[in-house]
Amino acid sequence: MVLSEMVDTKFIEETRKLVGDATRITAYTGAGISVDSGIPDFRSEGGLWERYDPHEYATLDSFLADPSKFWTMGQELAEVILKAKPNYAHKALARLEDDGKLAGVITLNIDNLHQSAGSKNVIELHGNYLRAYCLDCRHEFIGNDIHRRVAKGEIPPHCDKCGGILKSEAILFNEPLPEEAMEKAIELSRSTDLMLVVGTSLSVYPAAFLPQIAKNSGAKIILINLKGSNRDDLADVVLRGKASEIVPEILRI
Repeated sequence: MVLSEMVDTKFIEETRKLVGDATRITAYTGAGISVDSGIPDFRSEGGLWERYDPHEYATLDSFLADPSKFWTMGQELAEVILKAKPNYAHKALARLEDDGKLAGVITLNIDNLHQSAGSKNVIELHGNYLRAYCLDCRHEFIGNDIHRRVAKGEIPPHCDKCGGILKSEAILFNEPLPEEAMEKAIELSRSTDLMLVVGTSLSVYPAAFLPQIAKNSGAKIILINLKGSNRDDLADVVLRGKASEIVPEILRI
């Protein structure tokens, strides 16, 4: 695989040494790791939030007031996620876990691509778009079927059991993060000796505090992002470029 010219090979070698010396690595991933899988960053130019005001379409209050608004946006999102496949970065992290060096993945993404690539210990701070539940009977739906129905125009989707309206388990704005997932993420951040921060600008809090927790506990931090992050000062190494190119290169996978 050919690396972009913007990546300094000196930093690649430095990063490889940090990876080689580490015994318990954690990956912290954001939207940038999935861009090469065909899922645009919601916050980027031309992203979902330019076409759909999140305050109108993606808050918990707006969903409860009118679920069809979220699922109208969800129709576009379903078509994208249903087509997406794990890229080289997702696969490299799964291999690193298989090799016993990666303790787990903490992700802000809702696309299930880490699991599809083979990662087993995945902590989803923003939920998973491929899971949904009925607001009335609480029956859970797992898999692509609901989103295929939405893609075909069933807006909002209804429960097969009782006819109630379904809500995606993806976390909405003003909806609290899942406590158990956050607790596991904090524990993992405290126990890691190297954190790979991939594809995030570290602008979404409270999750963006996790690399600082890892740093305070003695971990080295590697930031990999196409553009800058809000916490470049935190990093031992900063690599600019595509996650699908850089992650396999630094892991030699």
